Amino acid sequence: MYKVAVLGDRDSIYGFAALGLDTYSVIGHEEASKTLKKLAEGQYAVIYITESLQAELESDIDRYVTDYLPAIIPIPGVSGNTGMGMRNVKKSVERAVGSDIIFNN
Repeated sequence: MYKVAVLGDRDSIYGFAALGLDTYSVIGHEEASKTLKKLAEGQYAVIYITESLQAELESDIDRYVTDYLPAIIPIPGVSGNTGMGMRNVKKSVERAVGSDIIFNN
């Protein structure tokens, strides 16, 4: 059975444990990279990752972009929303349909 994980700094992710999600608090690029690899190669179908950590691990995450699982989904952290999540959705839509269908008003 697949699981859901949340990866990021402690302050941003500790509330997700109350929802029954597996949380992984990391400090530093090396620890974050190792943890992401462990989760991606484990039984996790969805990995939520804070936007700030996603920016730091972009090259690591690129390895999994074309894989069916896991889905790596950015979420805002305590530092706020950087807009990276929406940019990733836009990129995925453009790749899927060949055109930008998300309009900014």
